[in-house]
This record gives sequence, C-alpha cells and structure tokens, in this order.
Amino acid sequence: MVEKMPSLDEIFSPRGIAVVGVSPSGSNPFATIVVKGLLAGKYPAIYPVNPKYTEVDGLKCYPSLEAIPGVVDHVIVAISAQAALTLLDECAAKGVRSVHFFTAGFRESGIAERAALEKAMLAKAKAGGFRIVGPNCVGLYVPKSRVIIDAIMPTEPGPIGFLSQSGGHAQDLVYLGAPRGLRFSKVISYGNALDIDECELLGYFANDPETGIIAAYLEGVKNGRRFLAALRRAASRKPVVIYKGGMTGAGSRTTQGHTASLATGAATFRAVCRQCGALLVEDLDELNDVLVAWCFATPHPRGKGIAVAGGGGGPSVSASDEFEKAGLSLPRLSVEQQAQLRQVLPNAGAIFTNPIDANNLAAPEAIDVTMRILGSFPQIDMLLYHLGFHPIGRWGEGRFSAPEFLQPVIESLRKVRQSSGKPVLVALRPAPDAEGFQEFLAAQQTFAAAGFPVFHSMRQAARAMSYLIDMREKQF
Repeated sequence: MVEKMPSLDEIFSPRGIAVVGVSPSGSNPFATIVVKGLLAGKYPAIYPVNPKYTEVDGLKCYPSLEAIPGVVDHVIVAISAQAALTLLDECAAKGVRSVHFFTAGFRESGIAERAALEKAMLAKAKAGGFRIVGPNCVGLYVPKSRVIIDAIMPTEPGPIGFLSQSGGHAQDLVYLGAPRGLRFSKVISYGNALDIDECELLGYFANDPETGIIAAYLEGVKNGRRFLAALRRAASRKPVVIYKGGMTGAGSRTTQGHTASLATGAATFRAVCRQCGALLVEDLDELNDVLVAWCFATPHPRGKGIAVAGGGGGPSVSASDEFEKAGLSLPRLSVEQQAQLRQVLPNAGAIFTNPIDANNLAAPEAIDVTMRILGSFPQIDMLLYHLGFHPIGRWGEGRFSAPEFLQPVIESLRKVRQSSGKPVLVALRPAPDAEGFQEFLAAQQTFAAAGFPVFHSMRQAARAMSYLIDMREKQF
C-alpha cells in the first residue's frame, strides 16, 4: 500500500494525459470530443491510446500506456468495464496520479459482479498509489491547466468550483453559463464516487484560493455524518449552492440507476442545507441564474428594493408579481420622484410608480437618464432594465444588437452602477425565431462581456436576486 496518495491539486494539474479507447473514426464519441477539446485548449502532452491505430487527430497513437515515452499523470478511460482491472495494472506500472473512467456499467447496473469489480478497482488504485475519478462520469474540466474536455468550452478560468455527480449536468452548466459570462476554476464530474466523493471535494473547494463560490449537483451522499461536517465547514468559508437530484420518489428511483446513489429524503436534505447555511435551488437553470447573480450583480444589493424600467405594461405587471413573490419589493415612487421622470419620459400611456414603463425606453438616451434618476433614489437597492418582451422589444431587425444601441446603453449602465453603488440587471427574452435568436445571443453576449447579469425572464431575475440576498445575509 502506498503511504501518500496524490493530492487533488496534483490531480487538477496533470503534466500529461492519456485517452484510452479513442479512434480516428470517432466510433467512441466521448474520447474523440476529449482529444479535440485538449487540442483546442493547447494542452501540451496528449497521448491517444489504442493498439489498433498509429495516429489520431494528427497525434501519435500508442498501443499501451507503457509505450508512451512521456509522463502520464491522468488517464481518461473509454473502454469496456471488463478491461478495467488490466488497465489499472498498466496505470500502476506507469506511475499515474489519477484515472478517470468515463466507462459505465459498474455498480449502477445493479449487477453484483459489477459492484465487486468496483471494489477490486479501488483496491488496485490504493495499492498503485493513484486516485479514481468516477466511474460513469465525464471527469475534469480545468481551464487554468488547459484540461478542456470539449472544444466549445471556455479556455479562461473563473471563480466557480463545481462538483457534479452527473456528467451531463457538469457539461451543461458550463455550456449554459458560458454565453452569460460564467467561468470556472475547476469542474469535476465524479459519477459513482468510488474513490473521490462529494465530501472530499467540498473540503477541497473550501480551501481552494482559485474558487470563490462552490456549486454542486448531488444525487446522494456516501456518509451522512461526514457530509454534514464537510458541508458545514465549506459553507462557513464560502457560499455553497446545491441542486439536489432525486428529491421525489420517482427521482430517487432514477438516481439509483444513474449513479447508484441512495437519495436522501427531501425534507432531511433541506434541513441539512438550512442548518449548514447552504443554498438549495430547484434545478440547473436556477443554479445557473444564482451563479450569474453572484458573479455579476455587483456590488451585491444592500436591501430588497428594486426599480424596474423598460417598455411594456405586461412585463411591468409580471415584474411586480414575480419580485413580490420572491420576497423582494418594488418601492412606490413619491410624487416628487415621479415628477423627475415625467420631465424626461412621455406621459401618454406611461407608468411612473415603479415599474417604469414608457414607449421610448428602447432608446439609449431615455435609458440613460431614467436609470440615472432611479439609481439616485435611496429606497432602491438594485435596478433592472428590460427590453420589452413584446412588440416594442421585438427581435429580428438587428436594432438591439447593433453597436449604435448597445454601446451607449452599456456605458450608461456602467456609470449608474459606479455612481450609485447598486447592481444593474438586464432582462432579455430569448426570441422564438431563428433570426431573432441570433440577435438575442449577440445582445446577451455583449451585455455579459461588459459584466452585467443577464436573465431570461422576470421570474428568473427575481428568484436569483432573492437567493443572492440570502447569501449576503449569510455574510458572503
């Protein structure tokens, strides 16, 4: 038995990566995507392994791990479960630090022999001095170390650490968050948690100087007491936001076949999160929204008062309902405050009480003066600008993604944020048609690149900001 196992820091910064099972035909899609991702990330030491081929994607392909001349710290496995033990002997001989099994068909299959296979795998890892990530997962995504597992993932690091039992959710949070500006320190999908598990990862992220906020997708925990202690420690140091799968009877049954997890009862898990000071969200979209709010709704609001401005009576009513349901408030503006707005906005068909609705609030000059006035009111703690969500903000004509619109609006919102010391939010509804959707994406990317939180509905904005205030009240 090896006395000292590799640290997670070492695992997150491998000097060489072997991808076992890749082929030039792309018959193993995951392995192919990983190699292309590592190439796109300019990872310096990629070693395809498959005895059937001599080259993959312009890289020399090796017949075995032992045939690789360079250092191999991390091995990504995409071959059958039956070949696992033989491969782990090769890993021990090569002196690797970690082995990631994308391969499924282990304990989660419900077959006793496959559960026994997992135990034998863990024994070999402990004897060989390396760690196992998974099995049944997509493994690591570490931008700083150039460990990019899909070419469309951002190569820039950021402040979010994400641990996920689900490989799909690990990838989707990155995919969904990227256009809204989210960037990650490390993402790890750990599947069946044979070796590395949620408790160890919570402890790691709590101490990681590159991680400012911890996000997690969990289906079950291996040891309740250990998890409670790990979550309490992590949440005492940094904000922890959790999406828990398997909170219903049907979901609980599904987690057993997905990652062999025995889901904790919903009421118990909610109580644990409350006790430890972690935030529990309802789904992956809410997790995304909360992370967007934490990263970009800065400075974080000091209170619950919000001013909403844009064009459209329907969206104004929707904003009023959604923000109040989320526990926030839309303070009614005084007669004197309304008079300031009436001097610069048309009175016909307008609403001045908060939300503010006027038919010229799709013009940069009107947006500028309106947001400056609203930012000066002491009862307002945050501001939201929206682009209508109905014909006044119709997508598809290029108007709202044009520099002539975006540049002055962004500059105005920046000045308001700086002068008022209050966060400024943007709400954009995704368009229903292909042409309009391209314009939506362009506008969203521009606002996000300028550091503004973009939400896709009033409800999403309201719930995300409510969660953010909860985090602030926990002194993060």
